[in-house]
Amino acid sequence: MQLLNSDLEENTTIVRPAYFISGFTDIPNIKYYYVFLSLLYIISVLGNTVVMVIICLDHTLRTPKYVAVFNLAFADLLSSSALVPKVLDIFLFDHPYISYDDCFTFMFFCYAFLSMQPLNLVALSYDRLIAVGFPLHYQVKVTHRGMFSLIVFFWLFVIIVTLFAVSLPTRISFCMSVVNSFFCDYILMLAFVCNDNILSMVIDHLISVLSLWLPLLFILSCYSYIGYALSKVAAVQERVKAFKTCTSHLSLVAIYFLPIMITFANIDPNARLINMSLTAVFPSTLNPIIYVLQTQEIKVSVKRLLKIRKRSRITVKRIII
Repeated sequence: MQLLNSDLEENTTIVRPAYFISGFTDIPNIKYYYVFLSLLYIISVLGNTVVMVIICLDHTLRTPKYVAVFNLAFADLLSSSALVPKVLDIFLFDHPYISYDDCFTFMFFCYAFLSMQPLNLVALSYDRLIAVGFPLHYQVKVTHRGMFSLIVFFWLFVIIVTLFAVSLPTRISFCMSVVNSFFCDYILMLAFVCNDNILSMVIDHLISVLSLWLPLLFILSCYSYIGYALSKVAAVQERVKAFKTCTSHLSLVAIYFLPIMITFANIDPNARLINMSLTAVFPSTLNPIIYVLQTQEIKVSVKRLLKIRKRSRITVKRIII
């Protein structure tokens, strides 16, 4: 990816497509990896669309929990759509040039939508905390209005923080001409500022804490209390039944956070780059599949909708006859 700015040469940022998977560029079949990303993107779009349609069509799923699930599917759809098509256009179709302003626009949408994923997991963990830890207070503490308010707050928070973060590099001079990434990476751009801008580094760490580690800490705290609450339940069957309501959410948490932790580990730079690209796509692809396969309400809803459709076809045939 090469960023051109004819007005300010010092702000020119170049990201070469070869650095997307550095060290394997001589292999002719490397484009199959981009085809794989295309497949993941198609599955993500179809899966998240199906989940949103099911929630909209089935009135029994219009609960506070599924308000958060709908928002998770919506954010996953937006995040994959903001990232994958542009990455494929740059590398697979060999369009490496992007303007300076478009780079920061690309950066904003990628970070804003991707940052909503852990916050959606926070909303769902709060739902599970109240459902398992305080079941008698669930109807009072988890309401449609409360869940809507929480999600709106998360969106406003992400938009404001991302706008502030993206506007910061536009005022900083850069020394580098190459960023080894697959998109306009905010962290890498701040790592190569010409002046020793301590404030930019502080903001970088602050954003990572607010958008990643604090949500993870909140989720772990919720499940610590859930485990404590389940330990007080005498019947083993009741424990298992209550824990099963959390399995789908725990799967989503593992799919999102474990690849990120691997990215921060001391691994080969090329492997880290590939892992980063997959980390941005895999959660949005697997989330709808997990909810369809592991959530009993979704399974029942799908069967109900299919039965209704089958009955409607039979009725139409009888009318025609």
